[in-house]
Amino acid sequence: MTTDAASTTSVEEGVRPPAGTGGPGWGALAIVMVGTFLTVLDYFITNVAVPSVQADLQASHAQSQLVVVGYGVAFTAGMITGGRLGDLYGRRRMFALGMLGFTLASGLCAAAQGADALIVFRVLQGAAAALMVPQVLGILAVVYTGAARARAFVVYGLVVGLAGVFGQAIGGALISVDVAGLTWRTIFLINLPVGAAALVLTPRLIPESRSAEGGRLDLVGALLSTVTLVAVVFSLVEGQERDWPLWSWLLLAAAVPLGAGFVAHQRRRMRRRLSPLIDLSLFSSRTFSVGLAGMLSYFLAMGSFFFLLALYLQQGRGLSPAEAGLVFLTLGGGYFGSSMLSTKLAAQLGHRLYSTGPLLLATGYVLTAATARWLGTDGHILWILPPLVLAGIGMGMTTGPLTGAVLAGADAQHAAAASGAANTVQEGAVAVGVAVVGTVFFPALGEAAPEDYPHAFGVGLIPLVVFCLAASVIVRYMRPREQR
Repeated sequence: MTTDAASTTSVEEGVRPPAGTGGPGWGALAIVMVGTFLTVLDYFITNVAVPSVQADLQASHAQSQLVVVGYGVAFTAGMITGGRLGDLYGRRRMFALGMLGFTLASGLCAAAQGADALIVFRVLQGAAAALMVPQVLGILAVVYTGAARARAFVVYGLVVGLAGVFGQAIGGALISVDVAGLTWRTIFLINLPVGAAALVLTPRLIPESRSAEGGRLDLVGALLSTVTLVAVVFSLVEGQERDWPLWSWLLLAAAVPLGAGFVAHQRRRMRRRLSPLIDLSLFSSRTFSVGLAGMLSYFLAMGSFFFLLALYLQQGRGLSPAEAGLVFLTLGGGYFGSSMLSTKLAAQLGHRLYSTGPLLLATGYVLTAATARWLGTDGHILWILPPLVLAGIGMGMTTGPLTGAVLAGADAQHAAAASGAANTVQEGAVAVGVAVVGTVFFPALGEAAPEDYPHAFGVGLIPLVVFCLAASVIVRYMRPREQR
């Protein structure tokens, strides 16, 4: 059911403006966007630093992968639990605790003296992000209403996309400048002053909110959901990287009974009127459940494209991390422009906006693949910029508006739990999408000679185009037939 100002006020406990203000302003949005930007940035920025980490810490290839994967798995697996903690104990409180943990873990990552230590600290960083990020959409859903909420979700989508896009540029620039000889450590040190400032401002600018129903954390449900998500994401990402050993298939198969056990446990708690980790009645909303499926397909196509494009630019075309980052800025330009116009586009296109964006993204991917094939190894890389702009436009039209529409279908009393589910879908889809892309890209790469990359790049984009088209179809069913 769609939330509005009245329902938000009636179901929320403790939604109060910060001291000294007449009501929540845009300061709350600014602070939670800082948290969003940092956590998404750290998902992508580490890819650029892997060569430096290997050289400095004598990390093996497997250890280097775990530096990236460990963060992503912990981030994805913990968000449902993180969202529920926000509903129960206060979204501002959990956001602040997550920000504190993320900042401290970033400092530990920067100080790591060995690869194994860095992996552990990255897992801690991902776990802290999983506590912080679900509160972001939950806070936006209860603090802002009407047109203000729509604008807030547009900003959220803009920040998510730009953090992913600019992760390459920022990481490449920091490593290239090599401040004080710190090389890769600067990508973590930059989080410290930003996180500290956000922590100081959080109690001043963000009002507290929590679910009115109360209850206790479902520890068994939290364990089942976490183990299930770890089994899915880790088996797919590491299985692809290690050429699908038997353990990866067994772990993936184990996720099925684990997931079924989680659902059965949640239903049992609801029958007994005990507080579940995630209220399954959330999925009775057509907008939320179908929209979540559309988000899954869309983010499978979006996040993994950054990974694929970085491989093509740096290994296929020989660009440095900084040069590749400049190409990514073009993608960001299209994203920024369409995100800023998405409110006006929504007024003109209505519900069709959610299906038009993925179609444009698919078109951008097809044109990008065709251009890369035409360029070969000698053509000027500038020719690839126009289709990247088109792809960025499709991303900007979809990310924020679709996320806002999906969360509008959830009851406000479960705002952070719904946010946790949405964020789990987003981040999990990125990780799984990378595994899917790798499954088709690397076999097509053959001997990994430069002339092999345009072909492999195009082959890798095929499943992403399919995901885009599927998302465009799925989101059409978010509304009843008579309203389409």
